[in-house]
Amino acid sequence: MSVTLADVARRAGVSPATASRALSDRPHVAVATRARVRAAAEELAFVASPDAAGLARGTTGRVGVVLPHLSRWFFGAVLEGIESVLRHERIDLLLYRVGDAADRRAFFDTLPARRKVDALVVLGLPVDARERERLELMGVTIVAAVGQVAGHPFVGVDDHVAGRQAVDHLVHLGHRRIGMIAATDPQSDGYPDARSVAYRDSLADAGIPYDEDLVAVVDWGGAGGAEGMARLLGLREPPTAVYAHSDEVALGAVRTLRRAGLRVPEDLSVIGIDDHPLADLTDLTTVRQPAREQGEVAARMVLAALADAPGADVPGARAPGGVTLPTQLVVRRSTAPPRDGVTAPPRDG
Repeated sequence: MSVTLADVARRAGVSPATASRALSDRPHVAVATRARVRAAAEELAFVASPDAAGLARGTTGRVGVVLPHLSRWFFGAVLEGIESVLRHERIDLLLYRVGDAADRRAFFDTLPARRKVDALVVLGLPVDARERERLELMGVTIVAAVGQVAGHPFVGVDDHVAGRQAVDHLVHLGHRRIGMIAATDPQSDGYPDARSVAYRDSLADAGIPYDEDLVAVVDWGGAGGAEGMARLLGLREPPTAVYAHSDEVALGAVRTLRRAGLRVPEDLSVIGIDDHPLADLTDLTTVRQPAREQGEVAARMVLAALADAPGADVPGARAPGGVTLPTQLVVRRSTAPPRDGVTAPPRDG
């Protein structure tokens, strides 16, 4: 038989109303009474219904996360950060995966999270004006992680800065013929663009002409990186270094190089972005972005908004603004100066 709140109240010798206040940490309950009620609940293995508790508070006790991917490491790491913060507040997560155009249209048309959550985190999913208007209809706190939703708090990194850190590193090593494997993602259009702009800006500042032949645009992931590297190796004059939009793309490029009998970095340097766990294991030079921390900050923004607190310890938590976390160049063994005689001097533009 299921245990009810009335059973707990009888065991503790109090009214159901007092038992409810004690278990939900509401005020005006004596310390000894609160302890007696909790002991009774533990003896009876009573678990309060989150729906009933939320109804009493006027909340759901849930936060929704809408995102384009579940299987990718980066999204998993951000989710871990969100969950680790909300778990301590006994707030549950509801996940809404928007995997393709049909999923996306269905989500924004029907707003399945409406009336089910107290807040929504939009993770790695840029939204257009119509989609933002639909989100506003939910009437809940909106926080963006790894991107921005106009008018709402957000947390992320500066992809342009990260790209500059990567390409500038190759330039400083002496490379002048630098290729780029630019990865695109239909579900996250817009985010990698800053990394491509950074490539062109870095070359321009170094006096290196932009050569579109040195840019391979591929699908996001290791397979795309392998394909892009194969294209660059097919050039009459291949690059001496390659900048990839992500570590997964970079590792795919390294596989192609090794299968071609080339050494990294002796024959060709490779750098990525993210600091994927495999980057350390494979000695890949990369630009680290704090994935889990982005999730933690997003969750703290949600909590600050739900508590109607000033959120002084979380910049941007209570106003349409945001937090930009720093990225860091991590030099390992996949980059080195070009071999003697390989570096070509910059040509006049």
